Amino acid sequence: MRALLAAVLLLGAAACGANAGTTGGAWKPRGDVRMIVPFAAGGGSDLAGRAVAAALEKAQPGLTVTVENRDGGSGAVGYSGLLGKKGNGNYLIATENAILSLPLSGQVSFTRKDFTPVAKLAEDGGIVVVKPDSPFKSCTDVVNAAKGGRVSVGMSGAYGVDNVIFTMIEQKTGAKFQRVPFESGGELVPAVLGGQIQAALLNPGEVIGQLRSGDLKGLCVTTEKRYTYPEFSALATAKEQGIDVSYVQFRGILAAGGLDERERAYWESAARGVTRTPEFQKWLKDNYLQQAELYGDDFGTYLEQLDTALAPVLKKPS
Repeated sequence: MRALLAAVLLLGAAACGANAGTTGGAWKPRGDVRMIVPFAAGGGSDLAGRAVAAALEKAQPGLTVTVENRDGGSGAVGYSGLLGKKGNGNYLIATENAILSLPLSGQVSFTRKDFTPVAKLAEDGGIVVVKPDSPFKSCTDVVNAAKGGRVSVGMSGAYGVDNVIFTMIEQKTGAKFQRVPFESGGELVPAVLGGQIQAALLNPGEVIGQLRSGDLKGLCVTTEKRYTYPEFSALATAKEQGIDVSYVQFRGILAAGGLDERERAYWESAARGVTRTPEFQKWLKDNYLQQAELYGDDFGTYLEQLDTALAPVLKKPS
């Protein structure tokens, strides 16, 4: 009987080790890892997710990260997909500000606390763009027009970073914009070009081609300071134009909730290797982002602080 019990316990321990993907006490993923992108292909979040997935593979030889676009609900579909993977260390999401704005909108049941903070890796600014024949010559022109008339602006998700910025502008200036939602920044460019909307707020990497070709023109940037990249250094900040608003989009990684310490440690270590890869640095340069790193609990604290700052901007009155 004792021999049988010992054999059962030994088999049980071996099974637990296999399920946990352990090697000498350390955890690692078994099989392919899924990187969920909660927006459609072609936008800034998609570019970020694919770049970070490639950088993770470079930083962790033998790791395979498959990118999966789960768009819909302004990011809610993708985050809900990760919510259902609680305790599964093989799932990640390319996260950004929607993880805060969606819960504050009251449209979803999850919050940032349902996921595991892995890393903040970069910050992505915004440029207000219009067609070259637009009567608007500055962001001040757009705001003044929206104070007394109809100005349509595109939203890459009804609760995305552009909604946050336009809401901040409304609260600061008294302007009122007509919002037209789309699923990603990739859909906003043709919408502006086709005249469906009058203006849009886009990340530099989403619109650099159209700015270079002259198909679109930039009016201002919503960063605290002007870009140092020469392609955008001539663009004034919104604050320089008298609009007291600045806000950036963070780019990072969340894992599923309910991970143990070994799983958390693995992903934090893997993320630290991401920024040292040529793939990551190329993505930064090609898309005009700023490297900005926080890991694990420090990233969690950042999310908490940003959540508190956004609450008065986005929270619906009860």
